[in-house]
Amino acid sequence: MTYPTEAPPAGPGGRIASIEPDGPAALAGLSVGDVLVTADGEPLRDVIDWLWVADGDSVEVGVVDARGVECEAVLERDWDEPWGFEFDGVVFDGVRECDNACSFCFVAQLPPGMRPSLYVRDDDFRLSFLTGNFVTLTNLSDEDVDRIVEQRLSPMHVSLHAVDEDVRRRLMCPTAEDRALEFTDRLLAAGIAVHVQIVLVPGVNNGEVLERSLAWLAAREGIESVGVVPVGMTRYQTRIAAGYDTPESAAAVLAQLEPWRARMRSQRGLSWVHAADEFHLAAGAELPAWDDYDGFPQFENGIGMVRAFIDETGEELDELALSTPVPAAKPPRVTLVTGAFFAPVLSTLAPGLELTGCAVSVLPVANELLGGNVGVAGLLGGDDIARALAAHRDEADVFLVPDLAINDDGLFLDDLAIVGVAAQAGADVRLVSCDAAGLVSALLELSTAKSG
Repeated sequence: MTYPTEAPPAGPGGRIASIEPDGPAALAGLSVGDVLVTADGEPLRDVIDWLWVADGDSVEVGVVDARGVECEAVLERDWDEPWGFEFDGVVFDGVRECDNACSFCFVAQLPPGMRPSLYVRDDDFRLSFLTGNFVTLTNLSDEDVDRIVEQRLSPMHVSLHAVDEDVRRRLMCPTAEDRALEFTDRLLAAGIAVHVQIVLVPGVNNGEVLERSLAWLAAREGIESVGVVPVGMTRYQTRIAAGYDTPESAAAVLAQLEPWRARMRSQRGLSWVHAADEFHLAAGAELPAWDDYDGFPQFENGIGMVRAFIDETGEELDELALSTPVPAAKPPRVTLVTGAFFAPVLSTLAPGLELTGCAVSVLPVANELLGGNVGVAGLLGGDDIARALAAHRDEADVFLVPDLAINDDGLFLDDLAIVGVAAQAGADVRLVSCDAAGLVSALLELSTAKSG
């Protein structure tokens, strides 16, 4: 590492969180805690800038080390070698937040007193590309659009909701000029693929409004998928009168989408528009087949998760049936904890899961923390889980809680950790992977431990 006579250009930079011994970064003299502020003279706003500039076998970086000293270093690597370090985040200059006041905003419906990070209304186009977050594009500048095009940030994930100007104004309440539709067209014209989300609010953007939105989107080949999801309501909101919680209202949405799906399969060979799993569950309707999800482009948006879990569980159990696991003399009683939406599905799978050698039951937990129509397992609070388990502690030897209900720090929405849940419930409570393979593996471990 050399110290220049002139400091590198100022920039927010990315902090090094981990570094590999003997990797290119370590050999160049970099350490954990150093901040990379430039790469080949270009300021680093985010990890995209780094990937854009540092794509060769050598890069010169401007660094601010842990002592606050500015310096430079040259990193060199073989053509197939990583740089040997990780940043502590993907956005270096702060996450861009939403400037709208959407009537359905879920963050605005959270109860007071939760950890501050839960109230961040991110609307950052960089996270749309990097992590699949849906963004409105209403806070973009022309320069942002140019950057997306130049750096080929494709695909983008866009919350469109409606194309009618008055409906968008009523629904999204933008605080600045709404150029999102214009920007969408500019991105599509430049070859940027777009996945679209429509949060459906009864009486606002459904029915004929939804029909016009789908027609606008279908006329644009770069729209690769459209996900229609029901509005979520907690008990802390007053702006939405109803959701799609009745079989009739959910079935009506499915009926409206099916002709579009048939038309697009004929034209493009893709179902293209997909209803969230909640619509199918609320309507009591059969889920689409695996192939109808087009490779699950909106899986993280809650579209296709149930189908994937059902089919993958079937595959796991088919493989298990070919083996001969040693049954326990007294099968361990295992209760699977989940939310109200998924409980009926999991209950139908429970008898098959007993092939693992466990006696399996399902416990749906009501979401008292948020209330309203929130019924997914991922939004359960630890205290709600603990109370439900305490009432049923004598009915199971082990309670398994899906790990999608905790964050990277191991905390539920209400800041309880799994050890706190176990202590409050007075029961053996463990986290389990939310996928089929992880669940079957956990059940087999419990059965094997019992038989041993």
